[in-house]
Amino acid sequence: MKLLEEYGLKALHKLDPEMAHGAAIAALNTGLGPRSGPFSSDRLKTSLAGLELPNPVGLAAGFDKNATALHALSRTGFGFLEVGAATPRAQPGNPKPRLFRLTEDQAAINRFGFNNEGMYAIEPRLAARPDGIIGLNLGANKDSDDRAADFARVLTHCGPHLDFATVNVSSPNTEKLRDLQGKAALSALLNGVMEANDKLERRLPIFLKIAPDLTPDDIADVADVATDALLSAIIATNTTLDRDGLKSASKGEKGGLSGQPLFEKSTRVLAQLSGLTPLPIIGVGGIGSAEQAYQKIRAGACAVQLYTALVYGGISLVDDITRGLDALLERDGFAHVIDAVGAGRADWT
Repeated sequence: MKLLEEYGLKALHKLDPEMAHGAAIAALNTGLGPRSGPFSSDRLKTSLAGLELPNPVGLAAGFDKNATALHALSRTGFGFLEVGAATPRAQPGNPKPRLFRLTEDQAAINRFGFNNEGMYAIEPRLAARPDGIIGLNLGANKDSDDRAADFARVLTHCGPHLDFATVNVSSPNTEKLRDLQGKAALSALLNGVMEANDKLERRLPIFLKIAPDLTPDDIADVADVATDALLSAIIATNTTLDRDGLKSASKGEKGGLSGQPLFEKSTRVLAQLSGLTPLPIIGVGGIGSAEQAYQKIRAGACAVQLYTALVYGGISLVDDITRGLDALLERDGFAHVIDAVGAGRADWT
């Protein structure tokens, strides 16, 4: 399987990046991927916002925008899945090309702009979902008259089929979306989402995904608002606009940067956040190995998510990371992953 995956990755990297992404989804749906499900152990089993996870390694939003590969992804080894972002109405996103590989940097830049088929197409796929923990990243239409209300609309429509939902105000690819991270705007938006959540037959854990480009004061404001709004977790972080130290030819492309260059910046944000709020933090950004997942957890993350590393390491990386994380916890004498959360926070603050 590893040899087949290696050849497959080489073939995919000869294609346009967005076309390769579509081909990868298609390959998973035809059965070309792991089928054994998530690796677990007594050390890795954990609870996140009341959700029981077989392991703390999840799929970040953006890989399966339209929830078309839920059954295949549920067998690949992730402890939980996040799909989307979904907006109320379908939208094409930004003009192509809008996805760029930065191979020398083990990174990617995207400026998709919330391209998706909309909540009316996505909801039936969620209704036919497999077992496991599955969440949806909530987005707003670019041309919406009330972007804050869009998040609540998607939650109301798709919520009955979810285990959690994430408010995404941190994508850099929809103009002025990040303005909703301001204290007053964010508080009003979250109040609307939580009101919609209260009306669901089964209330969901609501997460907030933030940008890595916030100032320390901004981070403190986010922590205050998220705690006051009774959210269940914060996802730190989305992609960055920072371009420091990049080597690849596409480094000047507009959009959000993900992958290895984001690791340190996003980990420092999560470490700061974890010292400011009792809410669980989900660490995202630059995770490409078990050691990096472990560093995120030691910095204060209760769980982690990855996406860009799959472009370079393949889907088998998920199992490698979960098994490697289990070994690292055992090496350092942690009986349970929760015991390691924040153990190395001082290294990042």
